[in-house]
Amino acid sequence: MTAVDVQSATALERASTHAAFSTPRVALFDSLQPAEAGHLLPFPAAGTLHRAAAVAPRLQPSLERRRLWERRLRRRLRVTDAALVIAAVAAAGAVNLLLDRASANVWGLTLIGLMTALVWTTTLTLFGTRSTTVLGSGAGEYKRVAHATGLAFGIVAMTFVVFQWHGVRMQLMVALPLGLFAVLVGRWTWRRWLIGQRAYGHYAARTLVTGTRDDVEYVVRQILQDSCHAFTIVGVALADASVDRIVVEGHTIPVVGTTETVADRARMLEADSVVVASRLDGEFIKRLSWELEGAASELILSSRLADVAGPRISLSPLDGMPLIHVKIPEFEGARHVLKRTMDVAVATLALIPITLIGVPLALLIKLEDHGPVFFRQTRIGRDGSEFKILKFRTMVVDAEARLAELQTENEGAGPLFKLKRDPRVTRIGAVLRKFSLDELPQFWNVLTGDMSVVGPRPPLPSEVVEYDGDVSRRLFIKPGITGLWQVSGRSDLSWDESVRLDLRYVENWSVMTDLMIMWRTARVMLQPEGAY
Repeated sequence: MTAVDVQSATALERASTHAAFSTPRVALFDSLQPAEAGHLLPFPAAGTLHRAAAVAPRLQPSLERRRLWERRLRRRLRVTDAALVIAAVAAAGAVNLLLDRASANVWGLTLIGLMTALVWTTTLTLFGTRSTTVLGSGAGEYKRVAHATGLAFGIVAMTFVVFQWHGVRMQLMVALPLGLFAVLVGRWTWRRWLIGQRAYGHYAARTLVTGTRDDVEYVVRQILQDSCHAFTIVGVALADASVDRIVVEGHTIPVVGTTETVADRARMLEADSVVVASRLDGEFIKRLSWELEGAASELILSSRLADVAGPRISLSPLDGMPLIHVKIPEFEGARHVLKRTMDVAVATLALIPITLIGVPLALLIKLEDHGPVFFRQTRIGRDGSEFKILKFRTMVVDAEARLAELQTENEGAGPLFKLKRDPRVTRIGAVLRKFSLDELPQFWNVLTGDMSVVGPRPPLPSEVVEYDGDVSRRLFIKPGITGLWQVSGRSDLSWDESVRLDLRYVENWSVMTDLMIMWRTARVMLQPEGAY
């Protein structure tokens, strides 16, 4: 090490004892120890760096450890998928036997079931549904499972057309929907387990972030806010390492070196991944990829463009130069017809149980103060059109008239008015709000076409008047009963964060994203946070 490196390492050793590191000190090559939820691990002492450098040419224990847990997780997923697939095809065969005992061939149905299960499990493997790049976060894993299942049953359906095998039809009618649902729930269950393990520092990638200070702080902030805890930050390497630590979101993170020494530091720290912030030149990235050859670390490029364009980004090569394509957002066409079809189907199904539970809720609302059961309020929909939103009434009858006297106590963000302890809320209304039951009648607004099941928050006319600049883009699609704002903090969100989530959804929504938000909404209703 040079004198500068020794001085930096000594400073980092002091930094590692800072109170911000509430986790126990860990040896560099020890097995994973509990850490603060997906955030930071202490930086090793300077002497440890010398020992790490001495063994760097060998296969790093972190690589062996990572491969071990990846194999274990894939094996668990493989066993779970196989069990659920077999159960689904067996259920289809059993239904076939019950409906057609006279002519059913048990051996033939068994053969068809085994063939369906074999094709299905094979496509799940071929589509990379257990790849570590999609496990643990995002909709990619679920999309691959759905696509693999669709192809598998397409193949099964073709065999029915060609060979006219008895029993294939029941596989399509029973095993397809039942099995797909079961496999998706199984993947979701394992994801929850994985996220829970990552909260204790297990199964998370030890990560080193490098780049300019501004870009590094942005990336670190996003990692710290990641609810999936996929990365554990072990340090940062700045283009200008003039400080020995940075503070982001209240977390003190050591500066372990510069962009010139990041590859060496990655080896010493046994980093599983090196995240490069966006504004570094291509020559640096190419050289860094060479320096990381044979190391345990994978190279990850971060770009703020992803927050703007998200899934609309694609890459294509042009004579060795990667071109980034950003698809222009579309607000008409087949995808929106599909979204409307899904809205009608979900609203129709939802209104059946809502009618049943709505009767006792309406009775409780009526008995408390003898006022109306429903509350109708003007909201702004797509393209600025007005509509009457329908809710169960949760406030006193004269709530609108009393709004002016409470304005000075407003705790809402931006133009929103919110009070955690609003005196206008009735007793039954407080319960309805806590579990979002007051919003159930909005499925009628979905059925009539004023709203969507998933979308931006439906604003008041007074809010829209104060919209400036890009905020008005929230009105490009129909507002939703739920959305990213609903599953990300609700009333606890800042105005800027609420707008950012809505705009991200408006431009990047997909059917799979809508299904994931619906699923998360059900969980939020059972474990309410930020609802008042």
